[in-house]
Amino acid sequence: MAAKNCDDYNYYYCDENNQSKTENLALVEPRDDEFVARKQRCTVTKIMSEFQEHLIERSNHLLGYPGNLNCKHLVDLSPLLSFLLNNVGDPFKVSNFGLHSKKFEVAVLDWFAELWEIENDEYWGYVTNGGTEGNLHGMLLGRDLLPDGILYTSKESHYSIFKGARIYRIECQIIDTLITGEIDCTDLKEKLFLNKDKPAIINLNIGTTFKGGVDNLDLVIKTLQECGFSHDRFYIHCDAALYGLVSPFLENGPLFSFKKPIGSVSVSAHKLLGSSMPCGVFISRKIHMTDFSSYIEYIATQDTTISGSRNGHTPIFIWYGLNMKGRTGIQKEVESCLTNAKYLRDGLREAGISAMLNKSSIVVLFERPLDREFIDFWQLSLLGNIAHVVLMPHVTVKMLDDFLSDLVQKREIWYGSGEVRPVCLAEEIGVSNCACSIHGN
Repeated sequence: MAAKNCDDYNYYYCDENNQSKTENLALVEPRDDEFVARKQRCTVTKIMSEFQEHLIERSNHLLGYPGNLNCKHLVDLSPLLSFLLNNVGDPFKVSNFGLHSKKFEVAVLDWFAELWEIENDEYWGYVTNGGTEGNLHGMLLGRDLLPDGILYTSKESHYSIFKGARIYRIECQIIDTLITGEIDCTDLKEKLFLNKDKPAIINLNIGTTFKGGVDNLDLVIKTLQECGFSHDRFYIHCDAALYGLVSPFLENGPLFSFKKPIGSVSVSAHKLLGSSMPCGVFISRKIHMTDFSSYIEYIATQDTTISGSRNGHTPIFIWYGLNMKGRTGIQKEVESCLTNAKYLRDGLREAGISAMLNKSSIVVLFERPLDREFIDFWQLSLLGNIAHVVLMPHVTVKMLDDFLSDLVQKREIWYGSGEVRPVCLAEEIGVSNCACSIHGN
């Protein structure tokens, strides 16, 4: 008997352990037989429907990774998905490929240039695939300007920095950090003195990946000067993947600016702003781009970016999001994230759990849970004995209350018998933040 509807075809996206059953996603060639073709369309529809349900459930329990999941406003742009948009080449130079969004891209770049305090005629930049591409471009500029330069970056830098050092074969000096995750300028000074005959390429973290520690730009510049490095002998790239849109809206002012001697900044737009596709913004000084471009005849434009073909939809996503929110809207979201971060830290401490929150930070660190199922359910990011929650705009107080309640109940199971005790985290997050049996804060 012929099937009546799609529900007659049994399909499960995930098994009982929430593991993707990829064997069910094997591609099947379309058939001429109408019944078979209809059955296949129903199967594909069911697969996509169940996958959407899976994404909704996972979105409601995402705490450990920096990404704003409030992207429903972008549904308004869905008609654009019927077009191929390719921003190939330099964003400031049109090509003879007419399906692009470079006007939107330049408008986005102008907005960020103003935010980070550099004049329109003094900057160059482009919309990237994410923070890593921006970091790679910043490091490449530094290497080209200072070919024999040494890269200095803290041990808590994003993995893309160390990847870039390998790709470009740059000598890399790894610098110690303070408890906060901030670069230790005493160690930086010692290493700069040891290599003062070579220029310095500095990766400055405006919010480290795990602790949210912010490198002190003024102190780093002062350290370079004390070690005898003039402005023409150092290049500073700022990895502001998360905090590039947080820093300008803090009460204590921006943590970086092109008014100071930095060379470039990279930010991820899908993090605080939110986007259904990973994307970012890279801004550098135009003067550094003098020898970094070449004309490609068959695309009829200048090649200045790491990527050749570039996503033309994401500049529109960013432009639309900035128009919908504006500075006032982003300011409110930043304030909400900061408030929720303090709420979570205080809730953890009241429950007797070790917790740390840096000043003006939206990243809360706490003891690593013992249960893998709990970690996966809340999608927590881990590093050694600690885990963290990143307070994004989509994270509600209810989510935090549910998380805290779940964690407290699980700790009764893990530690209730007294046979196992929470580890001491004084070394990772400081004595004042540790609630172990020794320090008991």
